Amino acid sequence: MKTNTFLAAFSGLLLLSFGSHAQTKMATGSQKPMPAAEWIDADTGHKVVRLTQPDGDNGSFYFHNNPFLKGKGSEGDLMVIYHSDAQGHQLRLVNLKTRRTEPLTRYFKQVKGEIVGRKRREVFYQVQDTVFATQVDTKKTRRVFVFPADFKADITSLNADETQLGGAWGSDAEKEIYRQYPAKSDFFTRIYEAKLPRTLFVVSTDGKGQLSKLFTDNAWLNHVQFSPTDPDLLMFCHEGPWGRVDRIWHINTKTKAVQLVHKRTVDGEIAGHEFFSPDGKTIWFDMQKPRSVTFYLGGTDVKTGQERAYQMERNDWSIHFNVSPDQKLFAGDGGDAGQVAKAPDGMWINLFRPEGDKFRTERLVNMKTHGYKLEPNVHFSPDGKWIVFRANFEGQEQVYAVEIAKAAS
Repeated sequence: MKTNTFLAAFSGLLLLSFGSHAQTKMATGSQKPMPAAEWIDADTGHKVVRLTQPDGDNGSFYFHNNPFLKGKGSEGDLMVIYHSDAQGHQLRLVNLKTRRTEPLTRYFKQVKGEIVGRKRREVFYQVQDTVFATQVDTKKTRRVFVFPADFKADITSLNADETQLGGAWGSDAEKEIYRQYPAKSDFFTRIYEAKLPRTLFVVSTDGKGQLSKLFTDNAWLNHVQFSPTDPDLLMFCHEGPWGRVDRIWHINTKTKAVQLVHKRTVDGEIAGHEFFSPDGKTIWFDMQKPRSVTFYLGGTDVKTGQERAYQMERNDWSIHFNVSPDQKLFAGDGGDAGQVAKAPDGMWINLFRPEGDKFRTERLVNMKTHGYKLEPNVHFSPDGKWIVFRANFEGQEQVYAVEIAKAAS
């Protein structure tokens, strides 16, 4: 799709329209591929736009990892994505205003990390045992860190002042379980029950090779996330069957003080898929009391420990949730009937508006032709006007955005 086919580019993310023609209403995923890169979802009335070109598979980041960088001047905000094709894997940049895509890195056999530094405008990523950073504007790449032979690990998060990367190290015995049992359904309980040592660590981003071990436990420490505002606060979880763990914790990287964020209070209660609010004051999480019965999005105040929760219907439960930049709205990526909620009609991208202690739900995209083995992982756009997600309803993995405002009829 060429930019000169557009009549105008309005302010804000993706506010592009085809001439003066009304958008076509179509069932999302009714054709593979869809006949155009944007349409009105026939079931919801919301505009859906494919952000990526179908020149391979294109994937967005995990739900709590920020993929966005502010554009310069009127150029449009940028989003970092994963791209893969016959040549291999690379990170790419998508301009959210023009949808123009450009490579950020060269091709690799594998690349992981998905960490965006908004202040230094660097993207951190890992290839085998080496961590790199590429500056978005100059495309200059530097080597940040090489893991030693006796401490092979992965980076997963960047702290608020962009001086440290964090992650968790696992033992060779744990890696062997993964090798023997590659399916999550096979390795998940095995690793939890093995009670093997795991270590939280940080490495400096200055390229001087400083690695600091923070905390070791005979537990599956995982889901490592730095606070977006406090450079010394690192959240992590005790991974495993959620009904058997008090999952959500954080550690002060200077004092090494460890604190439980949410204590289960009901037999069979689960809590997980935790994430920070944009201001760093709240840790949000999926909460069910008990599992698969009553559904909430719970939140704990980081300083006071005070909790609140918004209840939702079974069909509104989502694998992952997220919160808007102004923290007034929430979104979820839904789930199929095989997920924990066992929802008969749960395959939707949802918008949630808090009303008292409940969510009022608006459905944005019908995901009934999407295969939920690929989790959509919703993100709010930087201007809060769109929900960005990944999906395979066209036959390939691509990145899409749905407009929160309903399209004019």
